[in-house]
Amino acid sequence: GKYPLEQRIEDKKRGIGRQRYPVLVWALTAVMIAVFIYELVVNSRAQGTPVSFKPVVNPMLGPSESALIYVGARFPPCMKAVQNITLTTTMPCLNDTANPPTLNCLIEDICGFGGFHGTTPNQWFRQVVMVMGQSMNDKFITPIFIHAGFIHIILNMIAQLTVSAQIEREMGSAGFLLTYFAAGIFGNVLGGNFSLVGAPSVGASGAIFGCVAVTWVDLFAHWRYQYRPGRKLAFMSIELVFGIALGYIPSHRSISAHLGGLCMGLLVGTALYPVISPTRKHKSIMWGFRIVTIPLAIILFVVLIRNFYTSDPYAACSGCRYLSCIPTSSNNHCQGTG
Repeated sequence: GKYPLEQRIEDKKRGIGRQRYPVLVWALTAVMIAVFIYELVVNSRAQGTPVSFKPVVNPMLGPSESALIYVGARFPPCMKAVQNITLTTTMPCLNDTANPPTLNCLIEDICGFGGFHGTTPNQWFRQVVMVMGQSMNDKFITPIFIHAGFIHIILNMIAQLTVSAQIEREMGSAGFLLTYFAAGIFGNVLGGNFSLVGAPSVGASGAIFGCVAVTWVDLFAHWRYQYRPGRKLAFMSIELVFGIALGYIPSHRSISAHLGGLCMGLLVGTALYPVISPTRKHKSIMWGFRIVTIPLAIILFVVLIRNFYTSDPYAACSGCRYLSCIPTSSNNHCQGTG
């Protein structure tokens, strides 16, 4: 028979969702740990140590910037032609440990994956998704699985094994998978548009922030069933502000990716999260939101992916660069490549 409303409410209060085990979260975590081990191996082969201490110490205790780019960080010069960065532009080689650098390599050597073969950076063999006729490079996808260091991956995996795991239990693996990757990819799309093009970015934070967004959908959709919802709202607000603030720490993480993941998580979560509607009015309101959120999510993806592949994405929003950049002399006040 039908799942009684009273039973659904009781299960909700007890934290019981559509499935018992968050198998996808466990699998994703295992893959990310394996990828991180590979990152350490790459850096160890290049510099002699798994953690980069020279020419500068990685504050997250992980590989060098060049090594992160090599294994798949989001780095626009690897994905398309970028103003003021040509095929002859160089940056420190993976094995360079001098400060200032003494060993410089071409951008295409740092980008890896076979380089560009003397053509415009596009890594055509890596483009896996088509959006309204525009190829989407998998550099929007691979960064989700890469982490900047031990501190970065430990913090993210704690969040993933708690928040994301509970979201998978409640949504089921299919809904969780769509939400997780929509948030993670969109976070990288937003970051690719408006972060400094010379700053590589990695991490599952955008995807995890998408899961955090779903907890907000849950809070407001089930306000009457929450235990002390006002107090919960206060704690969630503090956690959200703290999480966003962490994105400003210079560590190859992007606050734009956090915000993008949060935004897409709200949209997709609203559309897919299983909401208990005790009345027809509540049900109608939820369906109204769902009807709006799906087209809006698609429009955002299309517009921002197209904008990324223009010659100057900043032209669409000149002030958006400050979403993930605090102006200082060290980053040229968020101008140019940073």
